[in-house]
Amino acid sequence: MCFRSCKIVLAIGKTSAGLSLDPIYSKIVAAMKRIYIRIGQTKQACEPTLHYRIIRELHRLPVNLSLSFSVTMTTPARRLEGKVALITGAASGIGECCAKLFAEHGAKVIIADVQDQLGQAVSESIGSSNSIYIHCDITNEDQVKNAIDTAVSTYGKLDIMFNNAGVADVFKPRIMDNEKKDIERVLGVNVIGTFLCMKHAARVMVPQKSGSIISTSSLTSHLGGMASHAYSCSKHALVGLTRNLAVELAPFGIRVNCVSPFGIATPMTADFIGLEREVFENMINGVSNLKGVTHKPDDVAYAALYLASDEAKYVTAQNMLVDGGLSYCNNSFNMFKYPEESA
Repeated sequence: MCFRSCKIVLAIGKTSAGLSLDPIYSKIVAAMKRIYIRIGQTKQACEPTLHYRIIRELHRLPVNLSLSFSVTMTTPARRLEGKVALITGAASGIGECCAKLFAEHGAKVIIADVQDQLGQAVSESIGSSNSIYIHCDITNEDQVKNAIDTAVSTYGKLDIMFNNAGVADVFKPRIMDNEKKDIERVLGVNVIGTFLCMKHAARVMVPQKSGSIISTSSLTSHLGGMASHAYSCSKHALVGLTRNLAVELAPFGIRVNCVSPFGIATPMTADFIGLEREVFENMINGVSNLKGVTHKPDDVAYAALYLASDEAKYVTAQNMLVDGGLSYCNNSFNMFKYPEESA
């Protein structure tokens, strides 16, 4: 069994007569530190390997000791143990990544999407004991209500509502070229659809006096000139809706937050930009503030995991920017310039 933390108990047997235990103790501590450093370098170690390393290090100590030890292995904490989460747009991209991560951390997950085949596949990959799929077009209030009611009837409650479903329009840089139907479609899904999900999540969360509602917004909710007019204003509206609802539901212990990523290669962005994944990621890496990493769906999934968990019990009305600091960066002044060989 692999582990991320362990508890080591050492029992000291016979020592030489009159020998102080203080230097022995410090040598044991030093040996343990060497073990942890080596384990840290390998990222992960298994129980037999750990036993071997402990024995080898302790035998190197320049004292005559009779030692016995026990190692208690602990598995990573499951941060959503016992919770029920409904995730819209969970058949692919960020939603799929979140569904799998939430399930890994102990949540029962309801995957809601309009892509039935993909949604079923995600549910099957998680396992029928921990996940179900339900067809849900979030612009249809009856389908939203049914999805929420199915979550409650299946698992007895709803702890987490993650509004991840969204659409983008075809980019037209001049406002004169944009048509009314385009902006109505985007607002209909991204704002009104999310509003309906929030409404029916609140319907079941208010009586239980607990819950976490999270929505996927975008860096375009914070910065202009990054997306179409329809998409940008829909994400701004989502942040406003989140903050307003957070105030309304706070007396019931319900938290409402957004997570706003920068550009991530997902099926939706591929359709919107018209670029292959690798080309899109290279483009984003070129303009990003934080270098050496590529923005991936799991960056958003881990942010949402935090907001959904009890670790964020006092966090509400926030728009968490997952953007590598780009929203607070203006490189046009070239204030911080390192020589190329040290960069």
